[in-house]
Amino acid sequence: MADLLEYRGQLDEIDAQIVALYEKRMDVCKEIAQYKISTGKKVFDRQREREKLVKVKSLTHDEFYGHGVEELFEQIMSVSRKLQYRMLTESGVQGRLPFIGVDDLGTKNARVVFQGADGAYSQAAMVKYFGSEVKSFHVDTFREAMEAIDEGAADFAVLPIENSTAGIVSENYDLLAEFENYIVGEQIIRIEHCLLGLPGTSIDQIDRVYSHPQSLMQSAKFLSERDWQQISMQNNAFAAKKVAQDGKPDQAAIASEYAAQVYGLEVLKKGVNQSDLNSTRFIIVTNQRIFRKDAKKISICFEVPHESGSLYHMLSHFIYNNLNMTRIESRPIPERSWEYRFFVDFEGNLADGAVKNALRGLREEAIGLRILGNY
Repeated sequence: MADLLEYRGQLDEIDAQIVALYEKRMDVCKEIAQYKISTGKKVFDRQREREKLVKVKSLTHDEFYGHGVEELFEQIMSVSRKLQYRMLTESGVQGRLPFIGVDDLGTKNARVVFQGADGAYSQAAMVKYFGSEVKSFHVDTFREAMEAIDEGAADFAVLPIENSTAGIVSENYDLLAEFENYIVGEQIIRIEHCLLGLPGTSIDQIDRVYSHPQSLMQSAKFLSERDWQQISMQNNAFAAKKVAQDGKPDQAAIASEYAAQVYGLEVLKKGVNQSDLNSTRFIIVTNQRIFRKDAKKISICFEVPHESGSLYHMLSHFIYNNLNMTRIESRPIPERSWEYRFFVDFEGNLADGAVKNALRGLREEAIGLRILGNY
């Protein structure tokens, strides 16, 4: 036991020396930051850091120690960069942030586009966000909706981005990376699939049901109890529209109660989907680089160098600046095999100092950082 206490005492002495040397090193980093502020030199020098890691690793006399020293100095240099980013912000050196904070998004009298047909969940989300008097039109695809706001045919688009049971809408993540459009709001809609039929129809008369494949799957338990022909449609609103137009009492659609109101159908049974917690999050997108001054969530996307530890170093900027990351998704980059683009949501406002520090670090160290919106 005495020997152990002695060893611990030795470690305490060494650790005190390490801390003192660390502080001395950071003081030098402050001087370097001041030099970079005065000369406009970038904080992150990837080649210099690689050379430094090779050098410190060569000073060790054991392979295991070499790997440890390399990892240690990666962390030391990472913290040094973060200190320099903070000093740049404090000195008033602002990075590129071409977003304008506004008190109001200008939704009054705005023209809004959604994907699908009248009665779609996207339309219900739109009405809930913009109000029942909203001027709107619909298109067949998500890409057409993004093109409409990109070209100025619409001021805003309403797009589904994730479902609580089915996961993300991957196409819309890819479109956010492709188009210069920005998220300015979100709306969550509870998804309750209903069985819709012609007024006066009974469930016993039905032998054919139409809906989107995902909705049919989510209603599998209810449908398994009935020997009905299941026919897939482009979306639920089109299914409801077909049943209304065909006027056949043996046909039904699985769609929303909102779709029933739009097409004059009767709700034969509510909640035919299995989950009571099924919800879809919709994003409100525009082509203007604006954000509400009271916005609390930021979405970004970026790529990382194809090397060990890259993603870890990107995410460390959120940890160091005490920012709460709420979501991370990855999508393959079409033009580069086995490489990925990361989409991150985190809490904050573009006017916050901590957010500016994190974004400055990410912009210097990531590849192709894009701010997708603050809402």
